[in-house]
Amino acid sequence: MPQHLGRARLVAQGLVTRPYFTPTEALAAFGAMQGQDLPGVLASAALRTPSNSVDDVVAALNDGTIVRGYPMRGTVFLMPAADALWITDLCAKPSIRAAMSRRRELHEGVLDQARELTVALLDDGGLSRTDLFAGWDAAGISTADGRGYHLLFNLIAEGTTCYGPWNGSGQDVVLTSQWLPPGSDLEARFNGDRDAATAEFLRRYLTTHGPATVRDFGWWTKLTLAQIRRGMALLDGEFETDGADEPSYWRPGLLEEVKRLGRATAAPVLLPGFDEFILGYQDRLFAMSDEHHRRLVPGNNGVFKRSVVIGGKVMGIWTRVGRPGKRTLDVEPFGELSAATQRRLAKLFDAFPFVTP
Repeated sequence: MPQHLGRARLVAQGLVTRPYFTPTEALAAFGAMQGQDLPGVLASAALRTPSNSVDDVVAALNDGTIVRGYPMRGTVFLMPAADALWITDLCAKPSIRAAMSRRRELHEGVLDQARELTVALLDDGGLSRTDLFAGWDAAGISTADGRGYHLLFNLIAEGTTCYGPWNGSGQDVVLTSQWLPPGSDLEARFNGDRDAATAEFLRRYLTTHGPATVRDFGWWTKLTLAQIRRGMALLDGEFETDGADEPSYWRPGLLEEVKRLGRATAAPVLLPGFDEFILGYQDRLFAMSDEHHRRLVPGNNGVFKRSVVIGGKVMGIWTRVGRPGKRTLDVEPFGELSAATQRRLAKLFDAFPFVTP
């Protein structure tokens, strides 16, 4: 494992060099970025491009090249439209089974009714989640007590719908048959070969997240280790490795690039709360201490604050305070920050790709 793991991962993730010309290219390289915080994941995609423009990300939502769905872990992710179906086919079944066990009463005909009605409601175009739920309620399908969320999760995880274009405050729900490219499911892309699909997804993960382990990818996707190892066998020789008992893998030339970049890897970075640099690994303590992790995720409740990353380490949390048009940066550092660092953070804040004023 490289000594400066955090810095190597910053480079691999594109946060130092911003190597992706468009947000769609960034998403294609990753395969998926965790996206339950919609403004945050839009920023995450923008932060890996030279333009650093959230407008470019919204444009990609609107032209249908990127979407959000529930491909794995019961969590919403931002993905390329071209990859959404096959990744969901590959990874979503465990989370669907878990959802069924929690709300079995909704799977006794109600989901079928909701699916049929949703296809009719969305036939002429997308609807906001609020308007879709209103249509269900009007037809006698209750959305109260979390039922609406549960039904929509299932329709997205099974590949019937996804979150598509930006509607000013969020994304409309759309039909995948109208919005995603034809021939992009697992059967069409990989002839139904789950090992080949796993290899492709693992390739993207290790390229953008490495140094990382097979177990990291297993935690991230919830695919079985047996399945992942079959996919890994198809990648023989593609990645560099440390050869440890539980080896880490990374793209060829990464460590040389980190060394060549030098001090640039230590520059401050402002990240949204659910960025892949923080959430893309089983163990987040490579980037922070236990104490700092408790401050980043108070109560370990799954709600991540925005992080200040310096030299591959989380060195504070930040918020945006004030009224629209007069927002300012508020930093809670985990230690003393130099005046030069504070000035740099202020410039990063001014350039941050916020989707709302």
